[in-house]
Amino acid sequence: MSAAVRYRAMQAGEAEAVSALILASFDEFIGPDYEGDEGVAEFRRFAAPEAIEARAAADHLVRVATVDGALAGMIEIREHNHVALLFVDKAYQRRGLARGLLESALAAARAAAPDVERVTVNSSRYGVAAYERLGFRQTGPERSVNGIVFIPMAMRLAD
Repeated sequence: MSAAVRYRAMQAGEAEAVSALILASFDEFIGPDYEGDEGVAEFRRFAAPEAIEARAAADHLVRVATVDGALAGMIEIREHNHVALLFVDKAYQRRGLARGLLESALAAARAAAPDVERVTVNSSRYGVAAYERLGFRQTGPERSVNGIVFIPMAMRLAD
């Protein structure tokens, strides 16, 4: 990618744009796999700007990727060891941004919690192949909780 890519912490006032990026990808690629309206509503509540801001202000690590200054992707890490959200705008998918976001977030997470050895994610069906390319492996069968369909995955971190 020849454009200028930057990975950094989400800044104050960006939660609305981050939420819009998440929901655009969700609506196109993930929501159609959910079971009824319950899961979609649950996810929308989780991805709402005020929810993202509250988690970032508490203890979640939220980082963004920008390409030439434009928001292109985001990642949210919970408890230094769980990928709560990882989304890349459709226009920037398959260009290494998800890998860059993950590496950037894990570097920050490991700085705060150096003993972290394993990272987990509850992947959507759409995201499984991308997570596998990032080094994650399925750890259990597909599940549905509150209408949200996911596949549990994990990755061991190198020392």
